[in-house]
Amino acid sequence: MTVIDPDTRASWVPEVPEDDDIDDMPLSTRLSIADTLTLGNATCGFMAVYFTTTGVLIPHLTGSEDGGMARHSAATVVVLMLLASVFDLFDGLVARKLRSSAMGAELDNLSDLISFGLAPAYFVVVWGMVANDAHQRVSVVAAVIVLLAVVLRLARFSCVPMRDGVFQGMPGPFGALTVISIVLLELPFLPTLLAIFGVAWLMVSRVEYPKPRGRLAVAMLGWIIASMGLLAAWAFDAPGGELLLQTGCALQVVLGAVIPLFATARRVNDFRGNRREARAAAQS
Repeated sequence: MTVIDPDTRASWVPEVPEDDDIDDMPLSTRLSIADTLTLGNATCGFMAVYFTTTGVLIPHLTGSEDGGMARHSAATVVVLMLLASVFDLFDGLVARKLRSSAMGAELDNLSDLISFGLAPAYFVVVWGMVANDAHQRVSVVAAVIVLLAVVLRLARFSCVPMRDGVFQGMPGPFGALTVISIVLLELPFLPTLLAIFGVAWLMVSRVEYPKPRGRLAVAMLGWIIASMGLLAAWAFDAPGGELLLQTGCALQVVLGAVIPLFATARRVNDFRGNRREARAAAQS
């Protein structure tokens, strides 16, 4: 609407912004390369839930179970979780080398919640429904504990400053893969349940885990590629594929248990070393 100023008799028209101002998006809404990798992480987590439902849960509920299809679907789920870990590894590296948008940290937390919280928790729920000796309601409790552990871990990571070079508590990708490895080992129900609770506790604990940088990042990538090969051999029923899968899952679980022991031993040694130095300084 045009407004007439009674004194000047001139018409006042609202100022129209220039085209450049319209085309320019706020910096906070622009996606960087690192953000695109983070969205790939979220996509992998969602697809893991999809394949768990269509390849494992629905065939079980409809009575059309096929061992081969369930095996392929379970392998696909773990491959997607591994790919989500790759995306999570590289989005941080790319963000440090190039740049990340203002949404980077929030996108990372939300994607991690889907891939390393919801997806493994849902996998535990489905395991409780399809396993012969499992108890569905108890497995739901275990799944909720896994999910809440990831939520608490992500919240703490966002607001508590961490020592450079380490994570406090088991990292989300590592915890999610350990939970799934425990389920795939097909141990009796009670040991499986206790191991899942142990992983959830480690994720919210104060145990320090080294960040994957430099050689450690390369080693982690190589381990992921090797794990994908083991899963492919198992999914396509290759000779020895079952043994290879069991070996890979066992190594994952052992690694998850050994790292806290080494971290605790290192902290004890550092504490003792500091006490010796303090005593030596006091005596000198």
